[in-house]
Amino acid sequence: MNWLNKLTPPGIKDIFSKRDTPDNLWIKCPKSNEMVFSADLPGLLHVTPAGHHLRIGPQMRMDYTFDNKTYSEISIPEVAKDPLKFKDDQKYTDRLKKARTKTGDQDAMTIGIGKIHGIDTVVLVQNFAFMGGSLGMAAGEGFITAAEHAISNNLPLIVFTAAGGARMQEGALSLMQMPRTTIAVQKLREANLPYITVLCDPTTGGVTASYAMLGDIQLAEPGALICFAGPRVIEETIREKLPDGFQRAEFLEEKGMIDRVVNRHDMRDTLANILSVLLKLDNIENE
Repeated sequence: MNWLNKLTPPGIKDIFSKRDTPDNLWIKCPKSNEMVFSADLPGLLHVTPAGHHLRIGPQMRMDYTFDNKTYSEISIPEVAKDPLKFKDDQKYTDRLKKARTKTGDQDAMTIGIGKIHGIDTVVLVQNFAFMGGSLGMAAGEGFITAAEHAISNNLPLIVFTAAGGARMQEGALSLMQMPRTTIAVQKLREANLPYITVLCDPTTGGVTASYAMLGDIQLAEPGALICFAGPRVIEETIREKLPDGFQRAEFLEEKGMIDRVVNRHDMRDTLANILSVLLKLDNIENE
């Protein structure tokens, strides 16, 4: 017992008891290291004052994209839960249960239909929080379902990508989603429907090697890591130091691999303007 406790009258400590503070009350900006009040983030679209774009889930992405946060979801067909009976340090089925409990989603893809400045649009969001947004059979079915709905209803498709690559627990079945999604993109082109990709942090592996880089227009959020193999792997392979910002959105824009880096605050207006041009609309609704 220290000297201050000895001097404190009985009962005073109960009056000034320590209150529990939520762990997520503040977050540290990875870019500036400043503390940001969590309650302020929705108003900032989860972009810190220093400009760092925090990773967000499907619900927030839909809210920030559609008019008046109004949209309807399309269910994704069920797939085999564990076709390879895969197990490493735990069962694949157990990993799926944990991811579903954590995110509230059945898998990494969420499909929404709504209006962007009055333009009816299908939006597909890939959730990095669900097993790293990995591309498995369910994610592949989600992409194909979104593309088929866009084609059957003559609507454009926008895909927000965020993934660590293919889902290793599904082996070759996961890799088969790359050509399947590529065929779905080709069908969109044959139907003369706009297909726009928005590359979010991170977009890597087989996702980058397939539908992420096949957009008619390819946008990216600031600072997003976009690559097939990561910088560390490349440095160890070629044994050379990579340029600053290598494989970040701004670097890829400079080299012509993506069309434009767009701040999240400007994303909805930018998408609406692009859609109005591609769909040959005279005007769009302004809010």
